[in-house]
This record gives sequence, C-alpha cells and structure tokens, in this order.
Amino acid sequence: MITTAKRLDIIEEYYFSSKLREVRQLASEGKPIINMGIGSPDLKPSKAVMDAVISAMHDENAHQYQSYQGLPELRKGMADFYQNNYGVTLDPNVEILPLIGSKEGIMHISMAFLNEGDHVLIPNPGYPTYSSVTNLVGAVPVYYDLKEVNNWEPDFDALEKLDLSKVKIMWIGYPHMPTGARGSLELFEKLVAFAKKHHILLVNDNPYSFVLNDKPMSLLQVEGAKEVALELNSLSKTFNMAGWRVGMVLGSAKLIDSVLKVKSNMDSGMFYGIQKGAVEALKSDQSWFDSMNEVYKKRRVLTEQLAEKLGCEVYKEGVGLFVWAKLPEGIASAEDFIDKILYEKHIFITPGTIFGSNGEGYIRFALCVKEEKVQEAIDRF
Repeated sequence: MITTAKRLDIIEEYYFSSKLREVRQLASEGKPIINMGIGSPDLKPSKAVMDAVISAMHDENAHQYQSYQGLPELRKGMADFYQNNYGVTLDPNVEILPLIGSKEGIMHISMAFLNEGDHVLIPNPGYPTYSSVTNLVGAVPVYYDLKEVNNWEPDFDALEKLDLSKVKIMWIGYPHMPTGARGSLELFEKLVAFAKKHHILLVNDNPYSFVLNDKPMSLLQVEGAKEVALELNSLSKTFNMAGWRVGMVLGSAKLIDSVLKVKSNMDSGMFYGIQKGAVEALKSDQSWFDSMNEVYKKRRVLTEQLAEKLGCEVYKEGVGLFVWAKLPEGIASAEDFIDKILYEKHIFITPGTIFGSNGEGYIRFALCVKEEKVQEAIDRF
C-alpha cells in the first residue's frame, strides 16, 4: 500500500476546496445557490487588458518558456505602480519578483527562510494558508491574537511576552483579511521596529488595498522596512484578474534573490500573454478604481442590510472585498449558523472559524455577487 507523506497528517484540504464541492452538489440538485462565501471577483478586467492579451498571442516567442523573473516591462510596471500609488521606490531589476499568484509566494517565502522547527507568528484570525504552508515545511505555527476590542491589530505587550527566540517569520496583512481592518502607517512602524528588535522577517500580504479603501498603504513606505520585510501584492482583486494568477513579492535584493532560488526550481515562468495583460492593467488610472469601487459600494450597502436582517452586527470600519459581522448573542457555532442558512435558504456565507479561533462568533460575506442577487438573498428572509 502506498502511504502519504507525514506532512499531510497535520494539514487538511483547504476549506473552500471541500465546502465548494458541497455547494456545487447542491446547485447540481437544482438548489438556487447564492454564493457569498468566496472572494472571487465577478467583474471583468478592463477592455485594454483583454485586448493586450489577444494582441500578444501573435508576438514572436509568445508561446515559449518565459523568464523566471518575468518580462522586464512587467517588473517596470510593478515598480511604477508602487511609485505612483504608494510613493515607494523599487529597483525593478532586483527588488521585484512576479509570481504566479501571491498565494504561490507564501510557499516560496516559507521554503526560502524556514527550517524544520522554526516558529512562525500567524494572525488569529487570518488567512488559513499561512498555517497550512507553515505546517507543510515542518515549521511551528505560533498564533497571535487579533481582536475587535483592539481594532483587529496586534497587542504588542502580549507579543513581547511570547518566547520569540525561534521565530523566523511574522505574517501580517492590512487591509486585513477577513475583517477588513485598515491598519495604519503607525502600526506598520511598530511592526517594523518589532521585527528589527527580534530579527524576524516581516511579510505583509497586501491584495486588498484598492478595494473600498481611500488610503492605500504599503509596509515598504516605512523607513528601513526593506531591511526586515517583504510585501506580497496581487492583481486578483485590484484588477479583477483572480484566475489569471498574477502576483508579486517586493523587498530588498538579498531577500528577493532568496525567494527566486526557490521559485526558479518550481515553475517555468508566467505565460507571456498574461504578463502583457498585467502590464496594461498596472497602467490603470484613478478612474478604474473609482468605477470598480462604485459597484462595490452599492453591494456593500445591500450586504450590510442582509447581515443586519440576520441579527448580526457589522464591522463598519472594514474595507476590502468582504463584510465582517458579529453573530447575534447566543449563537454557539458560526459553522452551524451558516450551514442552516445554506441548507434552508441556499445562501453560502463563510464562517469566521476557518480563519482561526478568534473568528468564532463572526461570519464573512464576499462582495462578489451582483446587486440583484444580494437583494434576492435579503428577500429569502
């Protein structure tokens, strides 16, 4: 009998992978499912982006293997995007590495810097992939609390009381997923100082900063951040290109080179046409963000109405692609709550528990459903 690797004993199938199978099964049985669970943008990229991809199909060498570091014009576009939108200067030749989605970067960074037994600070609640990748590489997850009473920001007094001697990486992500907490430059400054004090690699996961957020920020805006920090970013939410798998990791040449050593052994470069589309997307001006956010604003208003109809208390300060809401008093299980709605009303909402124990008592709605469908969900109650 063929046995699996021991590493699989300590991870489970990604929640959305298994849960969406169940949702699809219900849909195949004729149930009128409204999926408000997953943050997969239903809006299209701009026409200029799609035209760039079509045109690229006829370019010489378009269908060959591509550079592990991406096209020079793609790295230049990423550098210009950071300069124009965050005021951060980056050398496109050595401080930017395009990725096949930023989720890929979580694995590459972990493989580049973690040895078996190293500790990793992971936000609770936070993106589940931080934990699963940490386990896959044989490192040890150490969860730090994020709570509403502290505006979903770290408690530095509590962090200082932890045994940090084995901590190698600290994952953060602002705007925060799943809560939508904005964070601040003051918070980033504290985090950089904390990372320097304890010799920790700080990694900010930053895919949501242009969705319903009038103050986009980058961790790399903090003076000296490149000494101890990397930032992941993505075109998935910003430009409605989730299925295209275009991300980036940014930081000092030394740190980026370490990630490249892993990446160059894992893939053979991003498809040329997708890179050309990404170059065009990165040129988008403020009107693109304004038009996209106009749609999301309307959806958020309706989604908040739905949450409140369920007796939930919405976290109004949240930005990004989701609405985070506290369940009514007396609800013992977020998962039981959403399952009841799924089976009885055929609406899929994400339970906060999949993001960590501090997500118990909360649910998350994605703004990736058309207004009429959100209204239909409201009407079902």
